[in-house]
Order: sequence, then structure tokens, then C-alpha cells
Amino acid sequence: MQNSRMGRLSLWAINIGLILVLTGTALPLLRTGHGFYQYIYCAGALLTLVGRIIQPRLPQSAPLRARRLSRIEIWSALMFCAGGFFMFYNAGKAGRMDWIAFTLAGGAVQAYTSLMIPRALAKSK
Repeated sequence: MQNSRMGRLSLWAINIGLILVLTGTALPLLRTGHGFYQYIYCAGALLTLVGRIIQPRLPQSAPLRARRLSRIEIWSALMFCAGGFFMFYNAGKAGRMDWIAFTLAGGAVQAYTSLMIPRALAKSK
């Protein structure tokens, strides 16, 4: 599955996108990158979303749980995109840090699926 050209391309897009999301998250927390960290974060979120969309699907012979978990991975990229929206959306003091909640939720989904997909595939063998 990952040996195809589309699989390699999606893997590169996802990895680079997640690194950009990490960089865009770390810059404001370290109080650096004034003004451009939002663009880095949003570029990473969009690149991760594109990578998840073009990622080859698991075959029908794969367990149902693993196939469902691989579909859930798209939601983590959508949560990162929602976080990018809230970086630019300024609704006063209360809405200023909403992007961190979406980033943490996307990271939690990403971590869960990255641990459980290999476990589900190994259990079926």
C-alpha cells in the first residue's frame, strides 16, 4: 500500500504538514515568530489534510476496526484546519486561544490512531 507513488506522496505530505503544525504551535508559545506563525500552522494543516485525503485506503481484507481508524485520521487533519481558522478569527479575549483546543484534540486523535491501527492489523494476523 505505501509502496505506491501516491502512498509515498501522501506520507511526505502528512509528515511535512505535521512538522509545520508543530512549528506553528511552538512559535507563539515560545513568544517568537510574531505574525507569521499562523501561516505556517495553516499551511501545515492544509498539507496534512491533503495528505490524508490522497492517502491510499486499506484493502477490504483489512480488519474493519483498522479501516475505521484510518478514516478517523482525516478528522485529526480537519481539527488542525479548524484550529487554523481560529488563529485568524478574533472574537475578543475569550476566543483568542481556541486554536490550542483544536490542536490538542487533533493531536490526541492522531496519537490514538497511530497506536491503534498497527495493533488492529497485528491482531488480525
